Order: sequence, then structure tokens, then C-alpha cells
Amino acid sequence: MTTQNRLFLEEQSTPSQPVETTPPQAAAEPPLAAPEQFQWTQQWYPVAVVDFLDLKSPHAIQLLGKELVIWHDQQGKWHCFEDRCPHRLAPLSEGRLEVDGTLMCAYHAWRFDADGHCLDIPQSFDLETAKQHRANSRSCAIAYPTQVQQGLIWVWPDASETSHSLSQERSPRLIPELEERSDRVVKLFWYVRDLPYGWDFFMENVADPAHVPVSHHGIMGNRYRDANYFTMNTVREMSTQEGFAHDIQPVSGMLKQAIHDFQPPCHMRAESTYKGGGKMILALYASPTRPGWCRHIGCQILVKDKDGKTPPGFGFFAWPMPVWLGHVLAPLFLHQDLVFLHYQEQRMGHQEQGSWLENVYTPNPQDKMVIALRQWIKTRAGGGIPWQCDAQLPPPQRDKEQLFDIWQTHTKDCQVCRTALKRIQQTKRVAWISAVVCFGLAVMLDARSQALYALTHPDASLFLMAPPLEFWELVFCSVTFAIGGYLLQRFSRLFYVYEFDHAHND
Repeated sequence: MTTQNRLFLEEQSTPSQPVETTPPQAAAEPPLAAPEQFQWTQQWYPVAVVDFLDLKSPHAIQLLGKELVIWHDQQGKWHCFEDRCPHRLAPLSEGRLEVDGTLMCAYHAWRFDADGHCLDIPQSFDLETAKQHRANSRSCAIAYPTQVQQGLIWVWPDASETSHSLSQERSPRLIPELEERSDRVVKLFWYVRDLPYGWDFFMENVADPAHVPVSHHGIMGNRYRDANYFTMNTVREMSTQEGFAHDIQPVSGMLKQAIHDFQPPCHMRAESTYKGGGKMILALYASPTRPGWCRHIGCQILVKDKDGKTPPGFGFFAWPMPVWLGHVLAPLFLHQDLVFLHYQEQRMGHQEQGSWLENVYTPNPQDKMVIALRQWIKTRAGGGIPWQCDAQLPPPQRDKEQLFDIWQTHTKDCQVCRTALKRIQQTKRVAWISAVVCFGLAVMLDARSQALYALTHPDASLFLMAPPLEFWELVFCSVTFAIGGYLLQRFSRLFYVYEFDHAHND
């Protein structure tokens, strides 16, 4: 009997209930058919939040190791192409969106419509020659099925002839509450971030509520007080297409029920139901981008109880705040376990022998859902992502500042944050200029006062003259503006990098 089977049998049995063995006659029965296998390319994946993108530029993305580009046409629709021009393979994400709603390659000005058809090849000998070249299927950009639902751009990463019909048969993993369009449902801001670890380690982390009060000490619980025993029970059995779900027992405080629901390929729904009937839902997505990386998109949804009372949300992230501030604060939470997950994946990926379960020690029931996730990947999903690129993990990142980078993994692609950062930097410059002006005025005012005093008191010492009240007011304003500019400078750094160290998180 394998370690994995023994673990599950021990969890489901008690000392007074011995484990049943297979009767002898069962050995002669034919083996069970292999379970249906999950098809990674026949799924919808969320890749971006519409409200955060610049509509005037194409945007490079990655999905399952594919290099893709998403862009917005004049009719208000989003499209996804392979990020290469068929001419010389230049990246279309470096191109332009033209006024006629086409995507232009900025290398030789080939233009493409929403379906990927080439509309213009300027270097052709004449119009007839251009028409003949455009009629060749090799002149087309490779287009992928794309749709917008619940504010997210979803891409179907298969460009085969049957992809469009297949994509219409399957719906994205949407959030049912957002379809209600009821005032009972309060949707908080979306957040999107590229993270330096794989989608499976993201899912493993959110399937593990036991880590929350420890890793997120000070934000969500206390590592010394709240790291308590609980078990996880199956509430939806594992299936290839629908995943599985577990609940947490016992729940405490105001909670009535807490369920973690894995919905492949990339959705984890953490639903907390309160005794009054209200709900707090963490809707978390992690699309596999390339080996060692995933794109996380998530938000909170609060459902009011029958009395119209809004339940408490996820820490201070549920407080009313502008979207850009929510984005700035999100790394305070994400970075508390980012290093763990990055190095955990690296060490697991470089193990030469043994399965996942043989390389870890999981004696407690809190790891049930993590084990179930690894079982689903191994038995239902072919063992992992069929990458469309080199599947080798990148080397571990030893520079913590690079791991905690926010500019490259969020800010540069989020127009909400870039706009806020621009305004903060403008305000900072105004504050520093105001500090200099106030100080200059104070010096001029003091010099003027001394000159007037010298004219009226020629025999008096200027060292005995106290500066006028207005001088001190201007100096106070100068210092206030200087401190304000300094604090804005420190705050603006959070748009670029936020480093975290558990050793100093008391």
C-alpha cells in the first residue's frame, strides 16, 4: 500500500473501525477504466482586467507558455492573437492600434483585422500583388477565441479550426453572485499580479487555510494564538472537469460555514457564510503563464444578510478605498508568503526522486485539500501543464528585491496605478517646490525686517532682533511641505517594490 493511500485510509478510519481489505474475488475483476483526462487547452482563462488596461495600446501576455497579445478595436471588442507578425515574427505587442480599428505591426506596417486577416502589405509591387499576398493563409495572424465577462478578458488558448465551436460549448468559471446584479451583492476591487511561482503552488497555498494566521501574522490572525487544530471534510467529490471542494471544521466566532472550492483550470472560491446569512467570498484566479510564474486575478464579494447588513470582509482590504490604494496595499498580504512559495516550487522541481507526497510530510488533516489538489493534477490532469515552451523552471531568484518587484509585475500594466503614481509624483514636486519657495520667502522677510530695524535703530545690534512671526510661519510651512514631499517619495516606492521579512514582523 502506498503512503498516499495509507494516509487517506487512516484519516477516514478510527481505532475502533479497522480498515477493510479487498475481498479475494475482487482481484479477478477487470481493472477500472482510467479517469477522463483534463484538457488544458480546451478551457477559458482570465488574463486581464478590462478597467486596468490602456485601450490605445496592445498588451503582451503569456498563457500556458504561449506568447500572446490582447488588443481593443474601434467597435469596443477585445481580441487575442499570437504575439508574432507572420511576416518576420516581430512582436505585435510592440505595434500600434490604428484609427480604423486594425492592429498594425510597427516593423513593416502590415495591418490585421479582428479575425487576423491581413488587410495591408505596403511593400507589395501593386494592389493586385498585395491582394494575392493577403489571400495566402500564411499572411494571417493567429487568432484565439476571446470574450469579456464580469470585467475580465478570457482567452481560449487553442487556435485550431474547431476551437471556436468548442469554446462556445464551455463557459468561463464565473462568479454566480456577480450575475445577480442585486444590491445585496457588493463587489470590491479586482487586483491583478504576476507572481514568481506556478499556478499549482498558488492553488496549494489558498487550499491551505492553516497557514493564514502564521504567514499573515498581524493582518489575518496571530501566529502564536490562532494556529489551531481543525480538519477539512469533502463537500464535493473529485471530478476531472469540476474539481472538488472541502469545508473547515470546526468553524468559530461568527462563522457558520467555510468552504474552499477548486474549479479547474484556475479558480479557487473561498466562501465564508456567517450566522446571520451574509457571505464573504474570495474569488481567486491563477492562470498559468510560463514555468515558475502565474497571473493572479482576484477580488472580494460581500453578500448582505437578510437584514441588509454587510458582513466583515477580508481584513482592512474590505475598507472603503480607491482602487489604486487597494492595489498598493495588496502586496502587504501577498508578499508575506511569496518567498515561501517561490523556493518551495524550486526545491520541489529539482527533486530527482520520489513523488510530491513522498517528498513532504503531511500528518495533519489540515493538508487534506492540498493532497487532493496534487491527486487531481496527477490522476486527472496529466501530471501538470503541457507547456508550449521550454518546461524547465527558471533558476531560483536570490535577489529578494527582484522577488518583491511590483513595477514589472503590476504597475506598468495597470493604468489606474500609473495614473495615481503620476499624480503623487506631481504632488511631491509641488510640495518640494513649495518648501523651497516658503523658505526663500522666510529668508527675504527676515532680511527685510533686519534692514528696517537697522534704519530705525542704527545703534542696536541686529543679533538681538528676533525674526518676525511671519518668518516662523513660513519656516513651519517650508518644513511641512518638505516632510510631505519626503513621505510622498517614500509612499511612491510602494508602486515599485515592497520588501518583507518575517523575522522583523513582530
